[in-house]
Amino acid sequence: MIYNNLLIKDKEGIIHTHCSYNNTIITATDKIGNTINWSSGGTKDVKGARRSTTFAAQSAAMRVGEYLRTQGIEKVHLFLKGVGSGRNAVAKGLQISGLKVLTVTDKTPVPYNGCRPCKRRRV
Repeated sequence: MIYNNLLIKDKEGIIHTHCSYNNTIITATDKIGNTINWSSGGTKDVKGARRSTTFAAQSAAMRVGEYLRTQGIEKVHLFLKGVGSGRNAVAKGLQISGLKVLTVTDKTPVPYNGCRPCKRRRV
């Protein structure tokens, strides 16, 4: 019960988004880092190759946003990670659900001449 009171009093959350070429995973946490809710492109109706579309990412973000609104969270900080097509759709889905996005931060990992990359894909 104390945990729920903290959420209502704080009214700010953090959204972590992992956008890959195959799926988009959205995780909502509080400021400490405890997971409140999560959703992905394939959790509801979308299966197969359509998980990577912007529609799937937007609908997943709307589901997370609606749950956060019921918990009393109104403002969120958005952290984007990955290069998938759902990056822009996540912010749009959160705004449609009624949340106010305070900051947008890109946390895509970039190698600084680390390991040798994989062989290039043939087209």
